[in-house]
Amino acid sequence: MRPSPDAATALGLALGALADLALADPRRGHPVAGFGRAAAALERRTWRDSRAAGAGHWAVLVGSTTALGVAADRATRSRPVLRTAVTAAATWAVLGGTSLGRVAVRMHDALAAGDLPAARATLPALAGRDPQGLGEAELARATVESVAENTSDAAVAPLVWGAVAGLPGLLAYRAVNTLDAMVGHRSPRYARFGWAAARADDVANWLPARSTAALTAACAPLVGGSSAGAWRVWHRDGAAHPSPNSGRCEASLAGALGLRLGGRNVYGSRVEERPALGDGRPPATADVPRAVALSRAVWAAAAAAAVLARLLRR
Repeated sequence: MRPSPDAATALGLALGALADLALADPRRGHPVAGFGRAAAALERRTWRDSRAAGAGHWAVLVGSTTALGVAADRATRSRPVLRTAVTAAATWAVLGGTSLGRVAVRMHDALAAGDLPAARATLPALAGRDPQGLGEAELARATVESVAENTSDAAVAPLVWGAVAGLPGLLAYRAVNTLDAMVGHRSPRYARFGWAAARADDVANWLPARSTAALTAACAPLVGGSSAGAWRVWHRDGAAHPSPNSGRCEASLAGALGLRLGGRNVYGSRVEERPALGDGRPPATADVPRAVALSRAVWAAAAAAAVLARLLRR
């Protein structure tokens, strides 16, 4: 019997996750980078200091990407081998869990060697805060916080949307998240133009962020952490973070590893005082590999859950 479309999609999700685990991001011709270049080119024509202009910009880019996913989904519905291959390629392209871990490990190695210039040069690949003047403790905290937050954005969220909506879900989520990174941050230029991108990303990440927090609690014992601590700090402190989603991921990881996250963050000319998440000690260099190990366990569990969910669809 010919495999069902859902079975082919499930196999594609599994193969794409394995490809990311083994190969990390494609080194050349990354589709997400191509999308970013197209979005930047379009922005030069569409930018206005207006929410309406920003919403139109977002709709064109996300709509066209979703349409591409819908077309691929329909074209492969009765061709299971091709459907598996296309889904695997798309999953590999939109996942970033392994690359996230590798950059964090590179940060750990620089800090462990006492090479602060190299560590500061690595930080922009993990977080948007200004690395100048940051010492070992602040660089370690920034890395652990980035690993916690981006476990959801880079890995769990694409898998959730792949399980829910297959190829269109994979492509649409990555388009939404990429546009938030490009125009959704707070600045005079994007305060109004990026409003739609930022709000759409909040909506798209609501379920994945909470799934990440729950999986962090479930996987904590695998790295010597505390499930009870993750659950307690998530529900006690997660809502204190200015982001409706990132705080859940960071709080859960802080509780799992017995850490305290939050504090003063500098983003260029903007300074934010983040609330404390957790009641343990501040992160140290040695905590970076622990955070990476927990992140990998979380997104591996998310991949397994996504495959199973797709197989059980009716």
